[in-house]
Amino acid sequence: MEEEFESMEMDMEEATAIEDVAEEDYSDPLTGQIIQFVKDKYSKAETARQLDEERWIQSYRNYRGLYGPDVQFTSTEKSRVFVKITKTKVLAAYGQIAEVLFGGNKFPITIDPTVLPDNVPDTISFETNPQLNQAKEESGGLNAGETFPQYMQRVGSLQEDLEPVADKVEDKPGKTPSSIQLHPAEISAKKMEKKIHDQLEESHAKKHLRAAAFESALFGTGIMKGPFAVDKEYANWDEEGNYTPTFKTIPQTTSVSIWNFYPDPDASTMEEAEYVVERHKMSRSQLRALKNRPYFRENAIDNALRLGEDYRKEWWEHIMEDNSEEDRAERFEVLEFWGFVDRDIIEDQGVDIPKELKDADQLSVNIWIANGQVIRLVMNPFTPAYIPYFAAPYEMNPYSIFGVGIAENMDDTQTLMNGFMRMAVDNAALSGNLLIEVDETNLVPGQDLSVYPGKVFRRQGGAPGQAIFGTKFPNVSNENMQMFDKARVLADESTGFPSFAHGQTGVSGVGRTASGISMLMSAANGSVRNVVKNIDDYLLAPLGKAFFNFNMQFDFDTEIKGDLEVKARGTESLMANEVRSQRLMQFMQVVSNPALAPFAKMDYIVREIAKSMDLDPDKVGNNMAQAAIQAEILKKFQQENPPPAPPPGAPGPQGQAPQGQGAAPGVQDTAGGGGGNIGIGTAPQPGEQGFSGNTGQGPVQ
Repeated sequence: MEEEFESMEMDMEEATAIEDVAEEDYSDPLTGQIIQFVKDKYSKAETARQLDEERWIQSYRNYRGLYGPDVQFTSTEKSRVFVKITKTKVLAAYGQIAEVLFGGNKFPITIDPTVLPDNVPDTISFETNPQLNQAKEESGGLNAGETFPQYMQRVGSLQEDLEPVADKVEDKPGKTPSSIQLHPAEISAKKMEKKIHDQLEESHAKKHLRAAAFESALFGTGIMKGPFAVDKEYANWDEEGNYTPTFKTIPQTTSVSIWNFYPDPDASTMEEAEYVVERHKMSRSQLRALKNRPYFRENAIDNALRLGEDYRKEWWEHIMEDNSEEDRAERFEVLEFWGFVDRDIIEDQGVDIPKELKDADQLSVNIWIANGQVIRLVMNPFTPAYIPYFAAPYEMNPYSIFGVGIAENMDDTQTLMNGFMRMAVDNAALSGNLLIEVDETNLVPGQDLSVYPGKVFRRQGGAPGQAIFGTKFPNVSNENMQMFDKARVLADESTGFPSFAHGQTGVSGVGRTASGISMLMSAANGSVRNVVKNIDDYLLAPLGKAFFNFNMQFDFDTEIKGDLEVKARGTESLMANEVRSQRLMQFMQVVSNPALAPFAKMDYIVREIAKSMDLDPDKVGNNMAQAAIQAEILKKFQQENPPPAPPPGAPGPQGQAPQGQGAAPGVQDTAGGGGGNIGIGTAPQPGEQGFSGNTGQGPVQ
């Protein structure tokens, strides 16, 4: 792995970083301008997203079931019930999104060759001849994914026999069925795809994607960043029981909370963003650990540690921490900046600018600031330079990077449902008890007027009649619950997730019929399809492209490189696996017709059937070359081991008599008893001897 990332280290050396500060130099005068630049950008982004923070807090309160300060209860309202419908809808949306994204047991990213790949042939072929056929039989044939030069190197002593066909390799499909064909572009694509999937698995990308999908459903935006080269520790113990961990350099990706994400406020997409600032909340150990990462200034980090913790909580942090009164935390505030900076600012820091960027007015850099110290400043190591953050909206907001989530869409209906439910509960409390009216003139003064079973009141003189009366308050909670149900229907419509989709029983109206349920579920799938498409376009596709560019830039394995393209496949899993499997099997039956079989891509169909069954197609299926070899083996086995002959008297093929019965071979059965040989002789016509058919003149005698 060290060899794989050797190129990265070379590039990083060329992208010169700022030198470390001298020990005990707290002021670090050379970095004052760059610190002010980053703080100004951070302050601008922080101010611009205040309205977004308010709606996120409202979404958080609705999810947690908390009333905000804007909700004022009257003195007559006793109930404080909060119906957590928002939580139900958010979890339902998140669950469906996660099921769609990971329905195929793989990270939903694929690598395919372009339609017309450059610098690599799409198909190469060569015609077979007697020398090659003999060599194939003796060497075991061409392995799957093996090129012709690799094959010739492997066969060793047979190379002389293969020399006559070396000049017959052509960059085009073969002309005859016996020609050997390879697809270098497809082979490179599959190797690159496997490598990226392995890297994503190593960095626990599925976990981080789930976190991003959850925040997308709740707050409207899910964010991921990467890849970055990090040293991952693997546990290992030697024979003596000593812990001797091993380290492996891997590209890592991670999720970023929306609360710590401060993008360029003038951009509506990440492609338009000039910069991004990420706010970190770090402990002493976390900040100290940065010294082990490349191009972090150790002395500057030590200075930041000496100055002490400086983290101050934002207003929304108090709310999310259940209104904690502590304004400070024993943590450090670290700002990570990715974006473009004027060239003169970078030159003032003593950074050597690469020759190819000498004419650039702005430079893409990465800057880390902690406690007034620049702990890292380095040129953007990626080629081409890009900001390594990817933000996927749940629902598009055409004028902002931040999208709209489930909780915001149903904010009004959540308020209505809470109001009607509180009214119903208060009314039920009143109607379930008697209202007591007391005529104190008929009672002995000074008595306790509380009412309980067995209570005795002492009366005194006065007009005849009762002294204590009970009044029943009318129960109108049913009307309130009817309005509650109407508000729930509005919540279904505003979110696109019907109550039936998340287990709600007692659904009325169209949802009571099978066709109605199917219609509602189709509408829910339509909503999920749009959300997953946003995740495909704004998160998965650019993330996969980032990993692709990372490997193209820093990996020396030439077999994974080529003119390839990254595709996000999240929406392909939208259809239930069972349904996809059934449809694929039906299609298999259709193309089993010999007239249609040549037009079907059997290798693709088999792979998709495996995916629909949550199986790895690379492990359970063969490619075309392997399938051809397997078919030859099966054919040879069948020839050497023919099926046993059926015993005498057993039924033969359809239309034939049992074995050992009927007419002798070659003799026509004219009696119609079924014992003859099919297809031999001529059937008797009406009027001829042996005819037993019906001529239409009546029943056969």
